[in-house]
Amino acid sequence: MAGPNMRGQMMEMPLLISSLIEHAGRVHPNREVVTRTVEGPIHRSNWGEVRRRSKSLASKLEDGGIARGDRIATLAWNTHRHLEVYYGVAGLGAVCHTLNPRLHPSELVYIINHAEDRVLFLDLTFVPLAEAIADKLPTIERYVILTDSDHMPETSLRNAVAYEDFIAGGDEDFLWPQLDETTAASLCYTSGTTGNPKGVLYHHRSTVLHAWAICMHDVFDLHAAAVCLPIVPMFHACAWGIPYAAAASGTKLVMPGPRLDPVGVTELLESEAATHSAAVPSVFLGLVEHWRAHGNKPAPLGVVLMGGSAPPRSLIAALEGEFGVDFRHAWGLTETSPLGTVNTLSPEHRRLPVDERTAFQTKQGQPSFGIELRIVGEDGTVLPHDGVAIGELQARGAWVIDGYYRSEERKLTADGWFPTGDVATIDPHFYVQITDRTKDLIKSGGEWISSIDVENAAMGHADIAMAAVIGIPDAKWGERPLLIAVAKPDRTPSRESILEYLAGTLAKWQLPDDVVFVDALPMGGTGKVQKTKLREQHASG
Repeated sequence: MAGPNMRGQMMEMPLLISSLIEHAGRVHPNREVVTRTVEGPIHRSNWGEVRRRSKSLASKLEDGGIARGDRIATLAWNTHRHLEVYYGVAGLGAVCHTLNPRLHPSELVYIINHAEDRVLFLDLTFVPLAEAIADKLPTIERYVILTDSDHMPETSLRNAVAYEDFIAGGDEDFLWPQLDETTAASLCYTSGTTGNPKGVLYHHRSTVLHAWAICMHDVFDLHAAAVCLPIVPMFHACAWGIPYAAAASGTKLVMPGPRLDPVGVTELLESEAATHSAAVPSVFLGLVEHWRAHGNKPAPLGVVLMGGSAPPRSLIAALEGEFGVDFRHAWGLTETSPLGTVNTLSPEHRRLPVDERTAFQTKQGQPSFGIELRIVGEDGTVLPHDGVAIGELQARGAWVIDGYYRSEERKLTADGWFPTGDVATIDPHFYVQITDRTKDLIKSGGEWISSIDVENAAMGHADIAMAAVIGIPDAKWGERPLLIAVAKPDRTPSRESILEYLAGTLAKWQLPDDVVFVDALPMGGTGKVQKTKLREQHASG
């Protein structure tokens, strides 16, 4: 008689990133990977070539002494070479650490040193940036510039080599190591909370499961006949998992490289007959304006996945009603890989007029299989999913973190849920609506801006006594920071002097849009600034 834990008789195959590129290269070898290169021309590759070249890269890294668990950084656009690095590094058992070039150089220095990266792969665009901080990066042993010898620049970067020269002679038949599926695979740092950025360390299992979820019909519906142009950068939570999901499904990938302007993106959408695309709302606001002005919305484009910040209803109405695009509103965090929820309309919703259904589409949607969500009150009580109760949104699942890289800080609740920092309602059909944020973070064009970090920087100015930063509505970016400052007695700082000072420590996109000087800030009983009052006073922007 069988016992209570009778074991099934199925093979045990680890879920590895190398299995994704093996599948794509074997089953869909001729499906294209098209790139607008940094050098300019369009480059045509395919999944078979990506498989071979990622193996060559892995073998050369191993020959160079890179071992399992070593961190390998990238500072690069969405290109075929960056895709090869994704697979070559993780397939070897090392960790692909994507760097956000929009961060301030001091933040990049902190992140690279905290991760202890050994090699940095970078695009030509970012050579000057790397040269400016290289003397502060003691762990970087080699810089691999993602180009060929004809375009290799003169550079002061130590042990610099062109990517094509680096992988030349590599073993295209390299055997991927059989790793434990919980081996670390990629590393992304958050930039939105107070204090230093925190590392989120994905493993192979979480990445493969997340890729399957992205492919699902009610998520992004990727399949072998699809053509996907991911505008979302590969340095943003691994381009929302699309580079992995495309390999799993055999989807043709179209990589925009450094040209993310409406003209350049539209050209690629049209020339490659893209059916799917993904980006933050600010990108599609520009695209919609361009399509209206030129009447050239790419006909095949059928599905758009949008996240990063809440899209305005007018944008949803334009995509759905004016251009006939299936708009899908997604929500997630770096800590959730990032898929948390997707709002995909049901047949019943589709029968509603566009003006009516766009109100529903502003909701963040339902969780896919693989992730669970709940809301809790301030006392930790789990709240009902009635669409009325408001609480902190918490998550758990197969691709949700259980802690931060090299941090002793406990982030999970006592019963194992991750507090997202967002405040939300959940209705009886499990549709999530984000209503606020527990920490006064500002989300601008998909990037988090910490109000406290900006305030601390402003307080370093010799003429400022107190400062508070709030997010104000912005039609293009979702939110932008507004600095409200109290000058020191007998000081008269100007808006321009404050912004010039902040530019020394903050990235351009983190800078406040404006500075307002007041006599005093509203203070609460505990000595804290009452930002709710500031938001009421400056609600119009």
